[in-house]
Amino acid sequence: MTFNRRLALGLGLAASLLGTSAMAQDPMRIALVAKSLGNGFFEAAARGAEEAAAELGNTEIIYTGPTSTTAEGQIEVINSLIAQRVDAIAISANDPDAVVPALQKAMQRGITVISWDSGVAPEGREMHLAPSSDALIGQTIIKLAADHLPEGGKVAVLSATSTSTNQNVWIAEMTKVMDQYPDIEVVATVYGDDLADKSYRETQGLIQTYPDLDAIIAPTSVGIVAAAQAVQDAGKVGEVNVTGLGLPSEMAGAIESGASKSFAIWNPVDLGYTAAMIAHALASDAASAEPGAEIATGRMGSVTLNDETSAAMSEPFTYDASNIDEFKSVF
Repeated sequence: MTFNRRLALGLGLAASLLGTSAMAQDPMRIALVAKSLGNGFFEAAARGAEEAAAELGNTEIIYTGPTSTTAEGQIEVINSLIAQRVDAIAISANDPDAVVPALQKAMQRGITVISWDSGVAPEGREMHLAPSSDALIGQTIIKLAADHLPEGGKVAVLSATSTSTNQNVWIAEMTKVMDQYPDIEVVATVYGDDLADKSYRETQGLIQTYPDLDAIIAPTSVGIVAAAQAVQDAGKVGEVNVTGLGLPSEMAGAIESGASKSFAIWNPVDLGYTAAMIAHALASDAASAEPGAEIATGRMGSVTLNDETSAAMSEPFTYDASNIDEFKSVF
């Protein structure tokens, strides 16, 4: 072998080893896809994901999402992430089915895909992380209203989008236990599309259509704030109680004004943290997404996947005047 040939081979081997070493140093990139940007719930979840990344080391969180709560917007985001060759996508879906083809394409390219918060149809993801048990959430949101209606009354639901997986499941679970509240009548379900202005207008419509309305249940952190503001602006504080799922930092004013007597939520920081931990474990082959699998989730312990490869994080926690000050600066 000539000297030049040996030199070329040596340089090639060195370059190969250096390239391998450089690749080993590349961070794992996990994309946390929100329903839409500018939403306090998802921004808090992103903080949790960043916390997980710091603990894991050599991990980068790409927080992204569309500007409005549409499946089309999320599909554009997913396609962009595929082009960027991220290692994992963790998505809170605006539509459980519409995003499936794009997510299947991602999985075909070797990208780990999980859903969290609002689920994706099983064929479009490896596992789903629910913030809590769907049944417990459904039971909680109606109980929040019923606890302040000892003699019963009329209740309306202000949801997010009509295709939102989690909202629809929670409302269905609430409906299952309505026989426990025979004196409470659910008069309407309307959709604010997780937009503050539309949620506000839908609340105004409910107040006008049902002048004897007693409570509004909004299982959406955007909708509950808008509904509370609409009730306050309409001079209905003390007549219409707004409850559901919200963030303490955003609902403190409604509790203080009396527009809301209580509401519930899990910790979105914990939810984003857990989703990132799971995505990392699956993308690094430290765990597998199969029924019965237990996946470690750092300070949150672990989750165990059911037969539908879904897992629940924790129970909702109720916030009211007795504890809101303790949590309003946290999330």
